[in-house]
Amino acid sequence: MKLDWPNCKNVRDLGGLGQLRAGALVRSDNLDQLDAAGIAAVRAAGVRRIVDLRSEWECERYPSPFADDPIWRNVPLVDPDAPDLSTEELVEQYRVLLDGSRERFAAAIVAIAEAPPGCVVVACHAGKDRTGLIVALALHLVGVPADVIAADYASSPALDAESLVPQFAASQGETITLMLEHLEKVYGGVAGYLAGGGATAEHFTLLAARLVG
Repeated sequence: MKLDWPNCKNVRDLGGLGQLRAGALVRSDNLDQLDAAGIAAVRAAGVRRIVDLRSEWECERYPSPFADDPIWRNVPLVDPDAPDLSTEELVEQYRVLLDGSRERFAAAIVAIAEAPPGCVVVACHAGKDRTGLIVALALHLVGVPADVIAADYASSPALDAESLVPQFAASQGETITLMLEHLEKVYGGVAGYLAGGGATAEHFTLLAARLVG
């Protein structure tokens, strides 16, 4: 369900996907765009953790209005020393990111699982690629069908090119389907992939309890 958080352009509550509860998990683009009414809307939604997947330079250039609040947690998904893959196909960009950043992906999932009771927001700059990947992993872990995950990923609106982090640009849902298949083939599935990055079975149980319990 699309949410009205002025001036964000890509915010939606994922409740209703599979067995997800409304108000449990929200995906968003960069919250630095929020005006006073938008900040109030976040507060009114009962948000207890914001998992900000942006890099350190992004957080400095576009600071979150919640950066000094305990609810904000920065979990950079991209290694600043990673090679520039902007000329590669999106599927290849995602594959390299997943294979090279297991600990970072696991840390983001753990940040969702260990959040205080209430709503969790997962956000990046455009709310499409890094957010799309983390949301896809979280949804898959709690049993949301792959086709539903892909449809959610593909539903992000087209944004102006200036708003995108250069090395990422969202595509159709097939991209996420291929990534889930890659994790199944190489790591035995999403849980196996994340376990190799430091997430535990207890974290997966906590995640399910907060999203579908």
